[in-house]
Amino acid sequence: MRRDAKREEQTGRLLAAVVLAAMLTVLCGIIHQLYHREYAETDTPNDCFTVSAATGENALPKIVCLTFDDGPSKNTTPILEILDREQVPATFFVCAQDANENYMPLVADIAAAGHQIALHSATHQYSKIYASTDAFWQDMKALRQALEPYVDVESIDWLRFPGGSTNTVSHRYGGRGIMKTLKAQAEDKGYHWIDWNVCAEDATASHPNAAQILRNIRRDADGHDTCVVLLHDTKATGQTVKALPDIIAYFKEQGYTFCTVAQMEALQCETK
Repeated sequence: MRRDAKREEQTGRLLAAVVLAAMLTVLCGIIHQLYHREYAETDTPNDCFTVSAATGENALPKIVCLTFDDGPSKNTTPILEILDREQVPATFFVCAQDANENYMPLVADIAAAGHQIALHSATHQYSKIYASTDAFWQDMKALRQALEPYVDVESIDWLRFPGGSTNTVSHRYGGRGIMKTLKAQAEDKGYHWIDWNVCAEDATASHPNAAQILRNIRRDADGHDTCVVLLHDTKATGQTVKALPDIIAYFKEQGYTFCTVAQMEALQCETK
């Protein structure tokens, strides 16, 4: 009887462990879906992504754009060193927050290395920048002013909306239609804007390590001939620096050509 009771207890524990594992798997999936619903992920990052639409053929090689948001920071220099060593171009969507203040001169280093500088936000505080369309453009003005000592601001015509162009966070502050209006205004002002379709999730609360960052990227990149990869070069993303050589190696092994988002747009539009 004791053996039967012990066996039943062990079976119960095993069943509980299986159920718990299943629940954790489902929870991770829900978190992943919520993240991508809240912070835009799109298969069409800009209006030149549809190539040879009439024939259904894509004449372009496999393309990958590595993009870094929210810098510069202490991690920008090691990222630049890796990109230089691997001879890979990238696009940096920069900020001018208090956390960036001591690292703003690195913007000049980014440009000097041949990478693309693009606009992201001065404050990156959603409650401020998405309070109204005027508030958003005031934020862009402040960012451009902060960049003036380090780069030719007049040559910068690309931006990335904080949270992406379809984020829902902005609705809390500027109403449900604010992103649609901002996208139209951006185009009227002569800006190109771009989201991403591959997310490293390196700036999430889960704080993934380098191996997890690489897995996230490989998962999202699967099946895409054109990848715009969302990474971050903030002071909190040291694991991104560690993962970067393996990220580059993965895309090289898969036969991708690296380019900036501006270069990609030019290639895409040439073949339309």
